[in-house]
Amino acid sequence: MKKTLIFFSLIISGICSSHITAAQQVFKQKGYQVTFINKDPAFSTTLKDRLVKTFFEVYPKLAKEYNKKTSKKVTFVIDTAYDGVAATGNDTVVFSAKYMAKYPGDIDVVTHEVMHIVQNYGNSDGPGWLTEGIADFARNKFGVDNAGAKWALPPFKSTQNYDNAYRVTARFLLWIERNVKPGLVKTLDKQLREHTYTSDSWKNLTGKTVDELWAAYAANPAI
Repeated sequence: MKKTLIFFSLIISGICSSHITAAQQVFKQKGYQVTFINKDPAFSTTLKDRLVKTFFEVYPKLAKEYNKKTSKKVTFVIDTAYDGVAATGNDTVVFSAKYMAKYPGDIDVVTHEVMHIVQNYGNSDGPGWLTEGIADFARNKFGVDNAGAKWALPPFKSTQNYDNAYRVTARFLLWIERNVKPGLVKTLDKQLREHTYTSDSWKNLTGKTVDELWAAYAANPAI
């Protein structure tokens, strides 16, 4: 889940203030590096190893697919004070120690969060629902064990809308890729990073507005 820089800076401040008691390890592989800061002495070593392994498995693929200029160095923080799921900013992912202990199978939280690092939209005017939809689109495509977390794109419902974000938007994007415009997600991602995205991008790229695309999707949402 992507957070504002102000909110994220508060999390980082908390990390920095207690870094003396945090265990820190640095892992390197094929030009990429992840610094692992663990603030939870009870955190599972097996889960830590799996988080790191998932990073090295998915991050290079995401970089190759979407943004070859993305940062080569990333930081993971296991935070006992953070009550969300995960938050990303400044090439750092903060994971809730409580959430990961409760749902250790949800390993592809890594995939979603490091996709935000790859996205690197900065102060883009692009909609947040699309940012999160693209991140879940990437999780669906590159995730290492979505099934293990019982995570999947949800079936279409008439109560949904394209701007619901996350998995609802991701499924809509997948439908467009398969039925209307292959490669659309990569193009939208690039536009968002370059701050050239507008509401007209859908029409310019597919010949239909986003509302027209949603209507077509709603009429036949099979993927």
